[in-house]
Amino acid sequence: MLESEKVAIAAHLHVLLRRKTGRVTDTEWMAANAEYAREIIRYARARAKEDGHPDLAEWAGKLESALGLKSPAAEPEAPRSGYADTAAGFPSTKPPEDDGGAPRYVRGIR
Repeated sequence: MLESEKVAIAAHLHVLLRRKTGRVTDTEWMAANAEYAREIIRYARARAKEDGHPDLAEWAGKLESALGLKSPAAEPEAPRSGYADTAAGFPSTKPPEDDGGAPRYVRGIR
């Protein structure tokens, strides 16, 4: 599939997510980075199920196919950190609870 076709599918999913959930995504990064795309696909499917938007799940499937990613059923869920769940996989602004001397910030700017 052409790169422009992947970006077009990512752009369509971006518009749906923006209109239906308020989530803003990076279209070009979604088409280029498999890890980011998987997280956006997971988020879109979760919101489709929660909010009753079948078109989100449909376009998440199209992006998954276009990028040649495995389906979520075949892929085990990655363990999550102590941060709040976010679609982009970035830590929230809330630091993890004090665990007796562990570094306060993980994967963040110091």
